[in-house]
Amino acid sequence: MSALLTAGLWAALAASPVSAFWRTPCKSPIVVERADPIISPGQVSNHLHTIMGGNGFDFTMDYNSTQASTCSSCTVIGDNSNYWTPYLFFQHQNGSFESVNQVGGVTVYYLQRGGDGEKITAFPPGFRMVAGNPFKRAGGTDFASQAISYNCLDYNGPAKPETPNFPNYNCPNGLRAQVFFPSCWNGKDLDSPSHTSHVSYPANSYNSGKCPPDYPIHLVSIFFEVIWDTGKFANQWYGNSQPFIWSQGDPTGYGGHGDFVMGWEESHLQDAIDQCTNDSGRVEDCPVFKLIPDAQAEGCRIQPEVNEPVSGVLSALPGCNPVQPGPSASPQSGCGAPTTISPSNATFFTDLTSKGWSYVGCGTDNYYNRILTGASQSNGQMTNEACAAFCDSKGFSIAGTEYSKECYCGNSIPTSGKPVPGVVGACTMTCSGDNSEFCGGGGTISLYQKCSSGSCTNAQVGPGSSAPVQVANPPAGSSAPASSPSSSGNPASSPTTLATVTTTKAAATSPSTPSTAVSVNTDSDYSATPPTSDSGDDDDDSTYTNSGTDSSAALATGGSVADAAPSSSLPPYPIPASNSTAPSTSSPPASDSDDDDDDSAYTTSGTGSSAATSAGGSGVDAAPSSSLPPYPVPVSNFSAPSTTTTRYLFTTTSSSTLSLATPTQDLDPSSST
Repeated sequence: MSALLTAGLWAALAASPVSAFWRTPCKSPIVVERADPIISPGQVSNHLHTIMGGNGFDFTMDYNSTQASTCSSCTVIGDNSNYWTPYLFFQHQNGSFESVNQVGGVTVYYLQRGGDGEKITAFPPGFRMVAGNPFKRAGGTDFASQAISYNCLDYNGPAKPETPNFPNYNCPNGLRAQVFFPSCWNGKDLDSPSHTSHVSYPANSYNSGKCPPDYPIHLVSIFFEVIWDTGKFANQWYGNSQPFIWSQGDPTGYGGHGDFVMGWEESHLQDAIDQCTNDSGRVEDCPVFKLIPDAQAEGCRIQPEVNEPVSGVLSALPGCNPVQPGPSASPQSGCGAPTTISPSNATFFTDLTSKGWSYVGCGTDNYYNRILTGASQSNGQMTNEACAAFCDSKGFSIAGTEYSKECYCGNSIPTSGKPVPGVVGACTMTCSGDNSEFCGGGGTISLYQKCSSGSCTNAQVGPGSSAPVQVANPPAGSSAPASSPSSSGNPASSPTTLATVTTTKAAATSPSTPSTAVSVNTDSDYSATPPTSDSGDDDDDSTYTNSGTDSSAALATGGSVADAAPSSSLPPYPIPASNSTAPSTSSPPASDSDDDDDDSAYTTSGTGSSAATSAGGSGVDAAPSSSLPPYPVPVSNFSAPSTTTTRYLFTTTSSSTLSLATPTQDLDPSSST
């Protein structure tokens, strides 16, 4: 990920004697709607935003609102802040607008960019600010203009320079919008009428250096990166100008902006600033942080409260936002767009209690290892009620809908697929038979249980529920135990934080030691618990706790595909032969979200997939600069010893009897492929 640092940001890091920073991953939006409690408190906002962070977000909010969050789409426990930017659309030649898919959520950099002798300070409770101007339509040399930029991602071509506006050429791997916020504070005002005058950029640069005299408090710097999947529109460009447009009607990109509402416990953030002195940028390297699993962050959602369509193909941008190319632009009104905030009574599940079934929650599922293995069906008329009735007729007590049209039945939910209590989850695909209902998602399943006599209550999810925090495993070398609360000095376990994040804390578990007769290697980077980071790791299998380095040495145990530490030569921890449904292509995906391996030796490329076995059984890994056919990668892609049998990454054949493993299970070394 550090390879994606912008040129300007690298320059700032290199120029400063201190380069400590971390990246906070916010995995998905909690909501996309016309809300902006900074600019338009208590009102429907002028334009559409994608909003990340704590689920305490509301049209009117203060610091206490952030602390009422029961979950966050950001992975650092204790960060209940909210971060938002405008939403991106593609304007078709016929004048209609199509929403552009957002890749994940936002990556928020926290950088220690102080001048000589300056102390870096945490944001105070109640602090908020805005960077950028939505109605700007021309560039400038001032720091506020320099703080808005774009990076065209093209992993198969030469690097392109950052631009202050939308680039007028296709970005195959996405357009990354970037916002650098002011970091100097007047020390008095938590906000200001302009939402910018209480803060300033440093005296000599927008991203580092000493603060000016009127703004003597140097706050930790924050920097947003949001990636938009613009490459899918590559064949739909027309005319002489690029076709993308911000939700406020800005086709130039100069109106890019971002908003921030502080939601940290101040002492927790200050501890992080003081103690997170690593320059790796990895949030896992900060000793004061505990993290939630990505799936839990992705499942933090709230219902929109403005009744209007905001995605798909639209005849007009949400709100009153005609295209305003400049040279001037201003807020518009009177177009008949909704102006009413309507608290939603809708839920992310279907109430089937009158039918004798209750909602359990949004669980996780795996194509290769279904959590419900009884009867199943798939059709274009699927609803949750229909699925429950089908499972009931087959004698099962658990029903689950997935991927809009699929229904699965069983009598129990394994631990690997159980919903996180209180968390909405990413079951956001509408049912094929009723678009007012949600029927799971890709890899997520909406679970219902047949009620026992006298008890039929739906699980409580979303804001107001008690959502236990699942703590992800700490990185290797971390002193924080994964199965116990934080030390008394860590605000993550203080009564204040617990009151705002959860009422109970779930102990994290880690994969068990290998259960089959596999020799455990003794490399210093390896333990029975797979590694939690990409450092020294040649693939990033999110389904398996970000573990994995496939090695041909594993074949010594009888042919099982396995998972080893980089310098290992002993039979290591096994993983499945294939754990991705992503097809192999000559153009690797833009992010790990659709990628089942991250081979640093091949410049973080890769789409190893069972689909690749159509070419004789060998999986493949496409390097960024590769052309067809893709680059084959052997099971060992560094210095692990080879064997007399040629094996390939994620190899399967028609005679495969290799069973699928979960993080707490092993493959039988005697299995053959």
